[in-house]
Amino acid sequence: MGKIISVANQKGGVGKTTTAINLAASIALSGKKVLLIDIDPQGNASSGLGVDGNSRGIYELLMGEASQSEVICPTEIETLKIIPSRVDLTGAEIELVGRESREKILKVALNGVREEFEFVVIDCPPSLGLLTLNALAVSNSVLIPMQCEYYALQGLSHLLKTLKLVKKSINQDLKVEGILLTMFDSRTLLATQVREQVQKYFNDFLLKTIIPRNVRLSEAPSHGKPIMLYDSRSRGADSYVELAKEIISRSKTGERTSLPGVTA
Repeated sequence: MGKIISVANQKGGVGKTTTAINLAASIALSGKKVLLIDIDPQGNASSGLGVDGNSRGIYELLMGEASQSEVICPTEIETLKIIPSRVDLTGAEIELVGRESREKILKVALNGVREEFEFVVIDCPPSLGLLTLNALAVSNSVLIPMQCEYYALQGLSHLLKTLKLVKKSINQDLKVEGILLTMFDSRTLLATQVREQVQKYFNDFLLKTIIPRNVRLSEAPSHGKPIMLYDSRSRGADSYVELAKEIISRSKTGERTSLPGVTA
């Protein structure tokens, strides 16, 4: 059975989409079958893999206008597929509001996907709205990218509280895959202080891999390529390869962290 990981953080600009793209690509390049689902109306994960903006995708799947097989698109990496997003997904939350069991529509639509793919990575919007709830309802775990800045700590506490509510009411099996520090610049005192604070208060959640601030990582999406295809020798590529190894290893051992204060 495959594993479904949502990459989520209600704060924008934390490297969420960069992480979703490059984690999925790195795992796929290790030889595993991976599906990346872009459920963000901005569609950055789709364009970041060079997918045509007119392709049918997650909107049609959620609306029941297309099947899984009709919306799964190939990428440059043979073992990596994607369900893309378009800007019309913006109206999906409004359209889904009146639907029965609206927070579990994606779960129903993805029935059987874990039999076909070893890993499914979902790139969530930078909000905790209905689209993100749908992603969390179907996921085994949540990966939380976090930029090393002051306000990120406050947002992290709020997100973990929200995840506990989701676990209690929607998905009792939901775990935290880990907190991933991104855009880390070891030359700055602030980045080091934030890392120390996360270690102090959220150490059980913190992943060993740290993603550095890297120019090549920033350039890759404009070329429609993951960093491993754009510049495989960059520090950014190395860091995401290490992250993929860590996630794969945790999957084998079942090393995911339960949310505190909530029993399944």
